[in-house]
Amino acid sequence: MDRSAPAGDRPGPVGTGVGLFDPHAGHVDDSRGNTVSVSGGYLDYVLDQLQELGEVAPKRMFGGVGLYFDGLFFALIAGDVLYFKVDDSNRPDYEAAGMDPFRPFGRASYAMRYYEVPAGVLEDRESLRRWAEKSLAAARRKSSRKR
Repeated sequence: MDRSAPAGDRPGPVGTGVGLFDPHAGHVDDSRGNTVSVSGGYLDYVLDQLQELGEVAPKRMFGGVGLYFDGLFFALIAGDVLYFKVDDSNRPDYEAAGMDPFRPFGRASYAMRYYEVPAGVLEDRESLRRWAEKSLAAARRKSSRKR
């Protein structure tokens, strides 16, 4: 995908009519009701950092961005924060780092099985790849239980 093109010139998902990197797409409300968007710059940075993993496909959804690898939904971005899928095998890593779960409707809402990725991990491609692989393993386990 050509990330050097202006935001409005980049293609979005087929049939959506929305540019994948459209700065007006993907708004989420924070706990105070303020609109927060997933910026194209942050999304580009995350995708660049995840290059060690392989081809990651971003998809705008529910006001944020879902990240897929080999068809598995393993991460999300909301309000320029990256969250990885967790289960009992990798949740302790996030808790030890003091990270919080994703709460779609603010601090008072329910917690989802996605935790914020520590800044130090996000900044180190090799660490990020390892954490992403654990997240993918969690997503695979959940996917296999659904079958």
